[in-house]
Amino acid sequence: MTARSDLIRKRAIVRGTVQGVGYRVSAQAEANRLGVFGTVRNLYDGSVETEAEGEAAAVEAYVDWLHSGPSWAKVTAVDVIDVQPKGETTFRIR
Repeated sequence: MTARSDLIRKRAIVRGTVQGVGYRVSAQAEANRLGVFGTVRNLYDGSVETEAEGEAAAVEAYVDWLHSGPSWAKVTAVDVIDVQPKGETTFRIR
């Protein structure tokens, strides 16, 4: 996929009980289900950072999912900003 004007990309920091509960694997599965590309990774402070790129409706659905995550996670906050699309073609756990 090349960077196109109809693509959006968002970066989110997810806080709460989000490490050690399968959050990244579940985020990757949700991104794949929605056709969203990007990355997800654990941060040293116990939060999870993710970037998601794709059609606006799919990215917004992914961001909505971040607020709940898998059933065993306890999300307390999600901070989201817009970033420049990179033209990624996969969704990777880093």
